[in-house]
Amino acid sequence: MTADRADGLARTARALADGEVSARTLTERTLARIEASQPVLNAFKLIRAEAALAEADAADRELAAGGSGRPLLGVPLAVKDDTDVAGEPTAFGCRGDFPPKSQDAESVRRLRAAGAVIVGKTNTCELGQWPFTEGPGFGDTRNPWHTGHTPGGSSGGSAAAVAAGLVPAALGSDGAGSVRIPAAWTHLVGIKPQRGRISTWPWPESFNGITVNGPLARSVADAALLLDAASGNHGGDLHRPPAISASDAATRDPGRLRIALSLRMPFTATPKRLHPVVRRKVVVLADRLAALGHDVEEADPRYGQIGLDFVPRATAGITEWVREIPEPHLLDPRTKEAARLGRLLGGAPLRLARRAEAALHRRVGAIFSTYDVVLTPTTATPPPPVGTLAALSGWRTDQAMIAACPYAWTWNVLGWPGVNVPAGQADGGLPVGAQLLGPEGSEPLLVSLAAQLEADQRWYERWPEAA
Repeated sequence: MTADRADGLARTARALADGEVSARTLTERTLARIEASQPVLNAFKLIRAEAALAEADAADRELAAGGSGRPLLGVPLAVKDDTDVAGEPTAFGCRGDFPPKSQDAESVRRLRAAGAVIVGKTNTCELGQWPFTEGPGFGDTRNPWHTGHTPGGSSGGSAAAVAAGLVPAALGSDGAGSVRIPAAWTHLVGIKPQRGRISTWPWPESFNGITVNGPLARSVADAALLLDAASGNHGGDLHRPPAISASDAATRDPGRLRIALSLRMPFTATPKRLHPVVRRKVVVLADRLAALGHDVEEADPRYGQIGLDFVPRATAGITEWVREIPEPHLLDPRTKEAARLGRLLGGAPLRLARRAEAALHRRVGAIFSTYDVVLTPTTATPPPPVGTLAALSGWRTDQAMIAACPYAWTWNVLGWPGVNVPAGQADGGLPVGAQLLGPEGSEPLLVSLAAQLEADQRWYERWPEAA
């Protein structure tokens, strides 16, 4: 086991189970890496040093007694600061004095049940709205591949922590690409699961069903292991898909698949352009899939004006969250603007958007009568410099956000799974990604295909120099 950076999730769990290292030693090393990185990367909002060491000591006692077969016993993990951890505040990127939560979120409860040690909560932009992780509530989170650039967002802290080797994996959330975008921009595997796969409790659903929790890791097997550990439902959840085993899927050959390469962007009425480097990298990845035996051809889903169904759900979700903020006067003006719009759209427009989902499933899902998987860029551009969007107005922020990240959000409206895989690097070593998209419940297929591609590309062998 190395001390300067975390090994993979599965490797760490095996080392603990085999007695190669203690949970306390691993946790001490993890905390030391986090503390050393904070002045540069600023990945963490909150570091649970004392509590994490106590959890590690408890894991060591259990391991010494023979263990219990718990898959993550003693493994240090991080969660995003939109997720409740008992005894800690959930600020969700906002300024102000937040009271500690009395209970774990269901996803954290399940990670603890699997034996994980929660070392801290990672930074996210205010209420998870933007594809960058910056704000006056915590500062700027930076990309380990190039610290002058953003790691993306809104799960940017989790992505930076994993990419830099601070932790072996982390949990994020994805409401418009917020797992897949930072995964693409930090050279990680990021899984947006089927809606309801990982509970969002204490919210019966999050942001009116567009937001789900998902794992970030350096390898497909590690992302699958974390997905399995966090998956499952609370009795109050509105969405409960049938159980899957992502870890089993990561060991299976996907078979010969029909793959649609789609470079066309969904309609948004705002200017946007696919960066030539991103296009080239995604096309090269499509060629590799063809070389692996799959049938790949260009084809596009029929998105139509799907944005009309996204905006009411997203902005009404912001309105709900703003009601939970202890000091709303400290919110970013753009957040207040989104909340005002959410109050306008939270009635009939929201109900219409929810009712339209079935028709969207039929129209967009028609592509799966011909193809098994859709391959698209995850973002249209490489990661922008830190501060690019920080001082913009609400409308200018929306335009810049859509121009950089027009591909991911549609699958949040549909509630279907998607997996970001690394697609290479642009100038300056900045990572870019591609997403594998499937219909309802298709995580096993997407994970199998991602694992096959990973065996060919071996992207987990590459680390940022700073790490």
